[in-house]
Amino acid sequence: MQAMFNTPVSEAPDMRTWIRRSLIGLIGATVLVGGLAACSHQRHGAWPTNEAEAAKLRERIIDKASRELQLDEAQKAKLGALADAVKAQRAALVAGGTHPRDELKSLVAGPQFDRAKAQTLIDAKTTAVREKSPALVTALGDFYDSLRPEQQQKLRDFMARGRHGRHGFWHG
Repeated sequence: MQAMFNTPVSEAPDMRTWIRRSLIGLIGATVLVGGLAACSHQRHGAWPTNEAEAAKLRERIIDKASRELQLDEAQKAKLGALADAVKAQRAALVAGGTHPRDELKSLVAGPQFDRAKAQTLIDAKTTAVREKSPALVTALGDFYDSLRPEQQQKLRDFMARGRHGRHGFWHG
């Protein structure tokens, strides 16, 4: 105990630096893991849980967008194709049947972060995006290009208000 109090002054800054770095590292790791866990958390009710709910949601969205933008039948068909492309892209991203939170947990289940598995997960998601993106871009382009200029402007205005804009497509 006495040796601790008789420590030369020259060693004290090294110890303080080590403690400071350790605390910063610990806080950084906590923020990183908390952020990843928050990002992987899926809100209840955010996505349909079965095909019947998915079909209802798809029809509700198409109906609402059709009313707001005053779409004709050809435009509705293109919007339906876009919805199908989005669904295919999402299905490719969540392929494997595991929940994102479970994937994250498996990376930190051992004594060390599983870097190889993390890279494999990232590669799989990147491949899914790369493979499905051309169809999604085509469907989005076909839908947007089919809109009249005033419909395009209304869509741009809605998007400019952001996700939580009042009185947009989804707020009636």
